[in-house]
Amino acid sequence: MSIKKTGGLAGIVAGETAISAAGGAHNLEYRGYSIYDLAEHCIFEEVAYLLLYGALPAQDQLDTFMERLHAQRDLPKALKGVLEQIPADTHPMDVMRTGVSLLGNLEHESESHDQYAISERLLATLPAILAYWWNYAQNAKRIECTSDAQTIAGHFLTLLHQKPDVRLHVRAMHVSLILYAEHEFNASTFTARIIASTLSDFYSAVGGAIGALRGPLHGGANEAAMEIISRAKNPDDAAQMIRQMLENKDLIMGFGHRVYSEADPRNRVIKDWSKRLCTENGQPMLYEISETIEKLMWEEKNLFPNLDFYSASVYHMMDIPTPLFTPIFVMSRVSGWAAHIFEQRSNNKLIRPNADYTGANGLKFINIEDR
Repeated sequence: MSIKKTGGLAGIVAGETAISAAGGAHNLEYRGYSIYDLAEHCIFEEVAYLLLYGALPAQDQLDTFMERLHAQRDLPKALKGVLEQIPADTHPMDVMRTGVSLLGNLEHESESHDQYAISERLLATLPAILAYWWNYAQNAKRIECTSDAQTIAGHFLTLLHQKPDVRLHVRAMHVSLILYAEHEFNASTFTARIIASTLSDFYSAVGGAIGALRGPLHGGANEAAMEIISRAKNPDDAAQMIRQMLENKDLIMGFGHRVYSEADPRNRVIKDWSKRLCTENGQPMLYEISETIEKLMWEEKNLFPNLDFYSASVYHMMDIPTPLFTPIFVMSRVSGWAAHIFEQRSNNKLIRPNADYTGANGLKFINIEDR
């Protein structure tokens, strides 16, 4: 049997999943539901429930789910102590990875604290892990890790800014969390499934996924996109800058996608929110700069913006520091990772592909004294 060879396993089917379908005729669906319907009509908790439990919740199921999450928001004292020891110049993704790992030491996976309980605990605590460390590292301030905000979106923004956030920002955060929640066999999700396939524990699978997401070719593009956008003074300046970057063959993050060939379906949603927030905040120029970069990248390179590109300006308009952009991805994608860990465990086989060897053959061994 011939085996198709391709860089980075592009186009290779590595397994089956009933969680999401990305690309092709499906565009993007979570368990059969269009991402457009979910982003327009749902709060993030509804989508997290869908991913974890396989169906959209009825109102009483959603209420009970949110009550459980609300009750689990606070962090153990030992975890807060460790977060206070992490230097301020640490990459925030390392903070998230450390927080998950330590929580795994304090709250072991067991029959009484199973994978579903751990998933809900991580959904509840990841916003506080990030906000507690950020506030302490930047301002030497120990914040409360609970809030009166009903949802994860509102809770995170409240902890981060230490004040109730505006309703429009909370809605935008719901949309962002929904769009980032799941995306088939991406690098971090596949990492989680590989780790789960070895029968390792749940926390190790999530920690490994965070490590994969940390890389700029997967999760860090929104931060890099914001750095580029913020350098331009106006659309003309942006066009000149991008042309120069293209001439220099510099890497311009936030464009193209391994799954989609013509457009990222999520971009349509987040772009609308970028325009709305930039207009509401009296900074339409930021959106115009972004749109200029988008048009030029398509004209010059036939590259379309992915979800990360316009997410950058959305987060910026919500006064979220740029280093925290990718950790927000973690707060969302943990729901998808969890669903994939469940699925992998339900019909497990160790994931162990083969490789074509390209090294030397038949070398004669040389004793050490003769080398």
